[in-house]
Amino acid sequence: MFNKIKAIKDIRDQAKKIQGGLAELSAEGEAAWGKVKIKIDGNQQILEVKIDDEMLKDKNKLEAAIKEATNDAIKKVQKQMAFKMKEMGGLDAFKNLGL
Repeated sequence: MFNKIKAIKDIRDQAKKIQGGLAELSAEGEAAWGKVKIKIDGNQQILEVKIDDEMLKDKNKLEAAIKEATNDAIKKVQKQMAFKMKEMGGLDAFKNLGL
């Protein structure tokens, strides 16, 4: 019983460590020739949005550019996340926690 409780605590601690490591990552996605930029962290939280004034003239183009920049940022940060997870032991880090 106590072993399982300890194992759960260890899993929670490992997950927090991974989440903290991912929060340190960031990537910036761009669209519309750099006129729209979105920066996100490894937990895929948006950190920054930059929109050139020229993009404010056309709502449809702006919406498409925001979508494209966000997807670009997500793709870039996912590559970084995969490397970071591998560096931190990946899912193998959870295998020896006793569950």
